[in-house]
Amino acid sequence: MALGGAPMPGATHWATKVELTISCDNLMDMDIFSKSDPLCALYINTSGSHWYEFGRTEMILNCLNPKFAKRFVIDYYFEMVQRLKFCVYDIDNNTYDLSDDDFLGELECTLGQIVSNRHMTRSLLLKDRRPAGRGTITICAEEITDTRVANFEVSGRRLDKKFLWWSDPFLEFFSQTEAGWQLAHRTEVINNNLNPTWRPFRISLRSLCGGDVEKPIKVDCYDHHVSGSHDLIGSFKTTLAELQMGTHLTPAEFECINPKKLKKKGYQNSGVICIKRCQVEKEFTFLDYIMGGCQINFTIAIDFTGSNGDPRSPQSLHYINLEGYNEYLTAIWAVGNVIQDYDSNKKFPVFGFGAQVPPSWHVSHEFPVNFNPENPFCEGIEGVVQAYQQCLPQLKLWGPTNFSPIINHVACFARQALRQNMASQYFVLLIITDGVITDMDHTRTAIVEASRLPMSIIIVGVGGADFSAMEFLDSDDRLLRAPNGDVASRDIVQFVPFRSFQGNSVALAQSVLAELPDQVASFFNSYKLKPPNVFNASGPSWRD
Repeated sequence: MALGGAPMPGATHWATKVELTISCDNLMDMDIFSKSDPLCALYINTSGSHWYEFGRTEMILNCLNPKFAKRFVIDYYFEMVQRLKFCVYDIDNNTYDLSDDDFLGELECTLGQIVSNRHMTRSLLLKDRRPAGRGTITICAEEITDTRVANFEVSGRRLDKKFLWWSDPFLEFFSQTEAGWQLAHRTEVINNNLNPTWRPFRISLRSLCGGDVEKPIKVDCYDHHVSGSHDLIGSFKTTLAELQMGTHLTPAEFECINPKKLKKKGYQNSGVICIKRCQVEKEFTFLDYIMGGCQINFTIAIDFTGSNGDPRSPQSLHYINLEGYNEYLTAIWAVGNVIQDYDSNKKFPVFGFGAQVPPSWHVSHEFPVNFNPENPFCEGIEGVVQAYQQCLPQLKLWGPTNFSPIINHVACFARQALRQNMASQYFVLLIITDGVITDMDHTRTAIVEASRLPMSIIIVGVGGADFSAMEFLDSDDRLLRAPNGDVASRDIVQFVPFRSFQGNSVALAQSVLAELPDQVASFFNSYKLKPPNVFNASGPSWRD
């Protein structure tokens, strides 16, 4: 879930958090042998013609009527005009850049319009303002006041075979609304398994049932098809109260019924869905943790590999212009200025990688830019900039581009913090790089291991290189998998290409930090860790 919002200037503004759910109908079919593979990107206007990308939904294969499971959480200010733009694309490749994908239409509106309508359907328009075929977009808005979630453990038994002797089942949970059934959650697909056990998942009560334990909930079980024409295995309707009856010893069991088979003689069901756990808990918010004493520890890693070019040449990405800037410094200022407010001592460890370092001139993938291994900390963002400027002339830019050493370095401290069994520290690693990762397998392993720690990784790509490897690490659609098959427990990587922001440092910071609040809160909540000073936080107690 993308979470955040543009900071608002001026006097005190009181924000309400609003969750937006997106669906589309009758999208244009841009593919020849299959249907379009849509994704919706949300952009927020900062000023004039400047827009920054706030977040993206998942991509849905071969579907002209997508219901996106990923939602956007945004701050709503009643007294301000907040311009939004929803752009729908047919994804044709694995690149992060959407400009090379087919454009399916857009809607530009204000958040106030969405909130006042609550359920708003509008026609999608092309860039020249002509209708995008018969395509429409529907946006549902809901104020976030209930922070309770339901934690699920679900399995299936004796599901119907839909293709020869197997099925690839997944579940969809729907909430009943005034406009009909609205998707609340979609599980992962489990291949070739008639007795699947899905990964544990959580659904907010506001999405699942509006907080009403007796409100109807619909669950559909499908056999996944790559073509997008998924086969319904069966469905059932229930309530949260009934789902909560399930335990590991005595699961709550629901028969999957396929309406097309009801008239068949001897038909009983198309399998059984077993709810082994449905436990409702209240969650602490990001602000609960911050106000309760959680510290955000910010580490910066800078790419000093030879592909950046000679720093003395104006063509180099490390070349500092007459104004005292380059893309590396702009990224440091943009992200650091926001995140330093959450670090009490304002001291940041800064490391370089991929350079030959004096006096030995050995290549190092983890050296302090102040050349002080005992104290790699810099005083504030100004100190970071100063240390970078002073170390640059003393290095020989070299290679290769290895990420895993610095990721493992920060993960070591995050691991120590987790052993304290408190939500007192969270670690953010900002990697600024220009190129392709050399140690991809080691990096994937390091990220998967770090996903179980209080840690997030932000990667800013500078220059015009191919960043497809970075986009692969930012696994928004599916969780990252290590070479040994180990799967990340959550998505902790956020990648953005610097070139997408055309020097707009405010938009850059907003984009790279948009997912951080949810990553912090969801991690500590999943471990049931309270803020250190729980009585200073506004959130609930786990005993509630």
